[in-house]
Amino acid sequence: MSPINRTDADFAFTPKPSITADGQYPPAPPTPPTPTPDPLAHLGPLEALVGNWEGQGFNSIWRPHFPSAESDRFLELNLTAEKLAFSPIEGEIPNRGLLQADLVMFGVTYLQQIAERDTPSEGLHIEPGIWAVVPQTVDPAEAPTVVRMASIPHGTAILAQGTASVSSGPPTIADNNIIPFGIGGPQPPNSGFLAAEAEFTQLNLGTTNAFRKESHGVTETMVENPNSLLREALADVTIKETTTLEIATTDTPVPGGGTANTAFLQAGNANASVVSATFWIETIEGPAGGPDTVQLQYSQTVMLDFNGLRWPHVTVATLKKLT
Repeated sequence: MSPINRTDADFAFTPKPSITADGQYPPAPPTPPTPTPDPLAHLGPLEALVGNWEGQGFNSIWRPHFPSAESDRFLELNLTAEKLAFSPIEGEIPNRGLLQADLVMFGVTYLQQIAERDTPSEGLHIEPGIWAVVPQTVDPAEAPTVVRMASIPHGTAILAQGTASVSSGPPTIADNNIIPFGIGGPQPPNSGFLAAEAEFTQLNLGTTNAFRKESHGVTETMVENPNSLLREALADVTIKETTTLEIATTDTPVPGGGTANTAFLQAGNANASVVSATFWIETIEGPAGGPDTVQLQYSQTVMLDFNGLRWPHVTVATLKKLT
């Protein structure tokens, strides 16, 4: 994977001041507004993200298959290598208010690159985007939140908003799975995995399937529960503190957000309908009194709708902070 370039350090938001009561901008100051001297001081739960991260993970995706006479889907399972870079946005990000006073956000830009682990030249995913902190609002009445805005080259843009919390000790990472289910229906629990194998035969790694491709080293445990890989990475470390960022494109946990797809995707080829993700920023206790380190883990599910079903596309990773 090629290096990731940071945001131009000379760029800074310099928004116009608020409009006065008579509908005019106040006279321009004699000199341009001074950018925020230290944007990191305003990032709150996002501050620890700033820097460069690298690590490994697991990506599973059900792809629509054409022609579909034999199978309407193809399951791809990849062990991944990932680079993720966050840069602070210099200056304030203003939001003009009508139902309440103006508010100001602060944020970071990011660039994510994911490749096949054993062949790093085989790129799987690239994603530019922004994370921002949103202060408490009166209308709508919402506590402080975080928001992620992302663009995916396949033809999907997402806006996912949610909550940030801090707790002592390691995170609680729930089970998840990639079992397809009916659009509008509940996702089957992990206990239904064996039954799902009968219909979705690609799930059974013990049998050869022409409509599945997996990296060397992918296990049935990963397929049954991708989050098991995250819990495995916590086995030999002591987590002192965890910041949890939980976001979704639905109205839970925070109203707002959504996905937008190109006509090709939206028509039914692979409509990305719902995105949810949890990021854990973990402080790892240093060995033998050494300095603490920071680790980033995440679990993301994108629901791809095609042929009357909802197909979970799950990506997980554990990343170490380099700089």
